[in-house]
Amino acid sequence: MHPYGSSMSLMELQDKSERVYISTGIRRQTSAEIVSEARRSLRTLATQRPFTPQEKHRQLFEESSSRAHDGQPPSAFSLHARHFEAPDSRPGSGTRLSPLEHKPSLSVSLDEDGGVEEATLPKPPAERGNTRIGSGGSRARLLRAASINRLPPMTPNTKNMSLEARIGADQPGDGEKLHCADVTEHETKSSSETDLHILIKHRIPQTDVSSERGSKPEVKLGHGDTGDDNMDESVFWNTKVFPVLQEFESFAQGDAMSDEIVGELCNACNGLYNTLAERGMLGRQCKKRSAILRTLFRLIDVGSDRLNLTLAKLILALNVTGNNLLNICKLVFKISRKASNDTLFLNGCILDSLLSLLHCEDVWSKGEAVLYCVGSLKLLSGNAALSRLLLSKGFIGVLLQLSKRLMHGPSTSANVTSHKSEGEGQHIIAGHILVQVTAALRNIADQSESRLSFLSNKAFSTLCLILENHRSDIDICINVARIFSKLSTYTECCHALAETPHCCSLFLDLLGKYSRKQDLVVRLLFTLGNLTAKSPEARERVYEEEGVIDVLLDLFQVYQETPSPPEQFRAPEREDVLVKLIRLLANLAIHPTVGTALAANTLCVQLLLEVLECRCVQESEELVVNAVATINNLSFYQGMSSVVRAQHTHISQLLLKLLLSSSMDAVLEATCVFGNLSQIKDVRHFIMQHKVEQYVVTLLDSKTPDVCFSACGVLINLSADPDNRAMLRAEGTVQKLIDCLCDFGPQDWHLATVVCQTLWNCSLDGELQHAEELLEILWLYTDRGALQWPSDDGVRQVQEACWELLFLPVAERLRQRFHIEDTTGIIP
Repeated sequence: MHPYGSSMSLMELQDKSERVYISTGIRRQTSAEIVSEARRSLRTLATQRPFTPQEKHRQLFEESSSRAHDGQPPSAFSLHARHFEAPDSRPGSGTRLSPLEHKPSLSVSLDEDGGVEEATLPKPPAERGNTRIGSGGSRARLLRAASINRLPPMTPNTKNMSLEARIGADQPGDGEKLHCADVTEHETKSSSETDLHILIKHRIPQTDVSSERGSKPEVKLGHGDTGDDNMDESVFWNTKVFPVLQEFESFAQGDAMSDEIVGELCNACNGLYNTLAERGMLGRQCKKRSAILRTLFRLIDVGSDRLNLTLAKLILALNVTGNNLLNICKLVFKISRKASNDTLFLNGCILDSLLSLLHCEDVWSKGEAVLYCVGSLKLLSGNAALSRLLLSKGFIGVLLQLSKRLMHGPSTSANVTSHKSEGEGQHIIAGHILVQVTAALRNIADQSESRLSFLSNKAFSTLCLILENHRSDIDICINVARIFSKLSTYTECCHALAETPHCCSLFLDLLGKYSRKQDLVVRLLFTLGNLTAKSPEARERVYEEEGVIDVLLDLFQVYQETPSPPEQFRAPEREDVLVKLIRLLANLAIHPTVGTALAANTLCVQLLLEVLECRCVQESEELVVNAVATINNLSFYQGMSSVVRAQHTHISQLLLKLLLSSSMDAVLEATCVFGNLSQIKDVRHFIMQHKVEQYVVTLLDSKTPDVCFSACGVLINLSADPDNRAMLRAEGTVQKLIDCLCDFGPQDWHLATVVCQTLWNCSLDGELQHAEELLEILWLYTDRGALQWPSDDGVRQVQEACWELLFLPVAERLRQRFHIEDTTGIIP
């Protein structure tokens, strides 16, 4: 019943003074939406997001994966230099290069044709010279390389030279000499480490040298000094690259290596990377990249994760393909499995190399390599710092674009039959990759700042497309459901997801198909609950889906029933499903059409009552509270078809038990239901007969606005009966109502309005204690100038609207009535 305005005449006021306020649950509707949103009789429910424990082991597929372990790519493997293939290092044209004339000396000079003098360089392996090389020659050389600890012996003119002399010969004109103390100091170490340390120190270009980056060291060549700018490729190779490779090969496999040497090797690799990049010789541009790759592959056997990650960056920059690309991605994945290595990825630039690989258009030719690449990024995205770093590099957009290419499929020839088996294999590898992609996105979604990137990249439509195309892959479905459950906690993401075509129908289809997959069901229900809590349009869309009520009630029955072996559900997770499901029903019931249909559905009401009958609020508080809240929303619709109205006696008995519980949330929800059901005369009689009103009156002392508001809803309806007013006044109801008005009035004008309505009903027979105190409060509260308003403009706007449109008409009417009766002497 709407309160009357203050402009009515005295006669009109007296004529209508016997009107009774009835708490119907319908709030005053005005043009000001801020008022209509102030407090609703129908309330949405909140709940916690389903908990996902972190995997104990970093691996490609989780232990709970539905994939057969014997059919999925492995997470554990061994990798050595022998697994890499040198033939990959041919130029992009496919032309085989002629063998290099390697000679034993470290000194470098050129002949007249720009070639390397025969007496100055190491000799190649025997089969590389004049012997015949078969189709497997290169492979055979690679396999033998792993067992070679040293370069071939030096030729007579240099093999007996000291290390100091060889370095001096390799650095003509630099004026630097090694002191004897330097050599003596390293004699205590292993021979290979000593040599390597000195070689690195004096020969290998490093990224942290003290000289200025732009300076060019002088190089003594056969035809005089030449700078880098006009240096031809052979001179560049012999002076900048080849010495570095030789010094790398001088390390003996299996020798112990200190952290200092590993660090210098990493610096040397980075220096070589920068040198090649400045010359434009990365990718497949360098004609002699075969020698570079062969040497880099050998260094993998050093076994240092830090060095291997540095090598991987350089090897990927040289654009390896085929088996080498796969193995280098496996190597990175192997390193990423150790959480202790996360700092290596934070400090290096390998992330950019991995992301660049995912930009490839022909993802199908690199399928397994891409799998391990994304798998590495998935593992790394579990680290909060790395997750934020990846987010800053556009990680979400890269993964979404990769997903689109995977779903688009490879281009095939007209002969579809001949490509059938190949297509099946590609579909399988695409599924494996999408598991990693969606798992990585799931990790990134933990970062609150990620939602802007998800929104800007239109991620929701792409993720729904993934669900639609791979709905038979439960691993992908669960990952996407986890993404949605995280992002749907944000209002803007909820609206974006609700506007995605067919998302609701897709969710409901998956709920029907995987009704017994608890991990998936609970997250889809949580997401739908978030959508229906924040979007009125989503409530309507969900309800309009064919068979939605049947799907939800079937799930209700499945998870409500006590399971029997061998189909054992996990009890806590099963209850969590019910919590999310009932919350969804409560939020759907806010829509009038849906609420009316659910209130008239016998099965729905019966299942909710079974929760109250069979569950203990001390053990299953959230479940019981959600069930009562849903009944509260359904009790709002009291048409003749309402099952809730028809079973009001049984419901009242169940609520009476909750009012006596120790859960304040359960008490609040039970009081709300009584506020709606007490419109029925039989329910009001039940309340007075069982002394429920005494407990409701004590709730006014709770000092909690929501509890006081719900209690007033019951008292308004009880005081509408003349026989109940005297009993309510005798229990001190009026004084407690005035206290509520004093405590909450200026902060909650909506509650103050309900208090005034209750006081109006309690005074309809002309008797009201504490009238003077009440009049004093009403005079103060109806004077706008005497009130203190919040400094925040938004909060003030809401409070002023509620005061003017809700409280002021009721308060002035109540004040005028008491003033009239006071002047006539009716009120003592």
